[in-house]
Amino acid sequence: MNSLLIFFISAIIFVSAYKFYGRYLERLFGVNPKRATPAIERFDSVDYIPAKNWLVLFGHHFASIAGAGPIIGPVIAVSLWGWGPALLWVLIGTVFIGGVHDFGTLIVSVRNNGNSISDIAESVISRRAKLVFSGFVWLALILVVSVFTFFCSQTFVSEPKIVIPSLGLIPIAILTGFMMYNLKLNNGLVTIIGLGLLSFLIVLGIFVPIKLPWNPLLVWSVLLLIYCFIASVMPVQILLQPRDYLSSYLLFFGVSFGYLGLVISHPKINMPFFINLKSQEGLLWPMLFVTVACGAVSGFHSLISSGTTSKQLANERDAKKIGYGAMVLEGFVAILALLCIAGGLSGKERLTLLLSKEGPGPVGTFGAGFGNITRPVLFGFGGLIAITLLNSFILTTLDTATRVARYIAQELFKVKNRFFATLIIVILGGMLTISGQGGRIWAIFGASNQLVAALTLFVLSAWLLSRNKNVNFTFIPAIFMLLTTVGALIYQVYKFFLKQDFLIVSISVILIILAVYMVFEVLKKFFQKGLNSNV
Repeated sequence: MNSLLIFFISAIIFVSAYKFYGRYLERLFGVNPKRATPAIERFDSVDYIPAKNWLVLFGHHFASIAGAGPIIGPVIAVSLWGWGPALLWVLIGTVFIGGVHDFGTLIVSVRNNGNSISDIAESVISRRAKLVFSGFVWLALILVVSVFTFFCSQTFVSEPKIVIPSLGLIPIAILTGFMMYNLKLNNGLVTIIGLGLLSFLIVLGIFVPIKLPWNPLLVWSVLLLIYCFIASVMPVQILLQPRDYLSSYLLFFGVSFGYLGLVISHPKINMPFFINLKSQEGLLWPMLFVTVACGAVSGFHSLISSGTTSKQLANERDAKKIGYGAMVLEGFVAILALLCIAGGLSGKERLTLLLSKEGPGPVGTFGAGFGNITRPVLFGFGGLIAITLLNSFILTTLDTATRVARYIAQELFKVKNRFFATLIIVILGGMLTISGQGGRIWAIFGASNQLVAALTLFVLSAWLLSRNKNVNFTFIPAIFMLLTTVGALIYQVYKFFLKQDFLIVSISVILIILAVYMVFEVLKKFFQKGLNSNV
């Protein structure tokens, strides 16, 4: 099959879903452009700050939710189970679960003073539900910090040319924020300056690769953890907003040239639609669903929607663009990643790059496929550009996850000092990474991440139920995600128990217990409210 046909079918489905299903969701959740948002009512110059325009906030939100997930997950899934199952899950998950999850969380958080989804669980379910959900999310975010610290460090080691542009984006973003908020320069001019400086650093990185002489994986991990700490305690308008704004342009550039390369080269899919029900990572169900992770639905998105984005939304009329629209665009990224592997690489290349121990892993594999597809338009630099933009999003995910975990820690443990709360998160995530677990817990990260999505959908269902609205569009996906992710965690317990990896087994068991207790609280509340008359 030709890759262009897959792209066009996917585009029709995504655009139609945004236009029609997104409009229905606006009515279901009662979007009201005249209602003042928390960014305006609770302005504090640190976290509650209305974005200068919706595109700036879209850039932050998209850069934060995208990260490496919609690329790493589909790359692994396509190679293990085939492009067909991965494609179907990306399309169905994005439209009916991921987009609903992200948009609903954003609106419900805005209606609750910009509070986190775990905090909202108290008002719509119970105090115990909030405590359990908060604990679950906090543990899941520590896994996020560990996993993406590992992948970013691994990429710096395998591709030293991207170090300068990846890290150089930080001071460029600070300069961009200063020009945007302090000097109040024209957005277009600021954008051109910021992207121009970043382009210069990409070229500089080609000629000045940074290679560390001693244990580079460890050194980069420590440096990235230090970055996480500093970036996550800074006011959002200094680094977070402008960096994510610039990063979003990087991804727009990458996705646009990726699909342009597909149009010109239109490679044929050179791998099977379906490989096998069972792979080295387990059965197609449930493991494919948690492996694709952010490419279809991600609980981490709810933490962004209710953790940082809801505190910066200036008007509810932009909620669909940012919530549902960003998830649809992430679906496009996942489809591109899928096509880069299925059509951009030969079977031998996939085996050498991804599945062998000496390969550069999923990030490098995606870069190689992207480079092959975009060769007619980027002349061999596509792989480097792809890995650079991907790492910029990993950095975004790292400090955003740390910031959101800090919010939750302060709510859950009543810690007023944001520096101390952040330090604990960085230390725990760093211990997992440095102990060698960072690269081994992708499936557990995926399962815990998807389980956060399931629990979030239960909270959204309870919120809709309390307003006597139809809960089918959140409750049914919640049940499916719950069964899938608990099944994946149980499999991981079995797998790592046989390997006597009791740390991973312990984490998985704790996550399962917290999830089951949370669901018990949800169902108890539902039956009290009379679920049967509302579904």
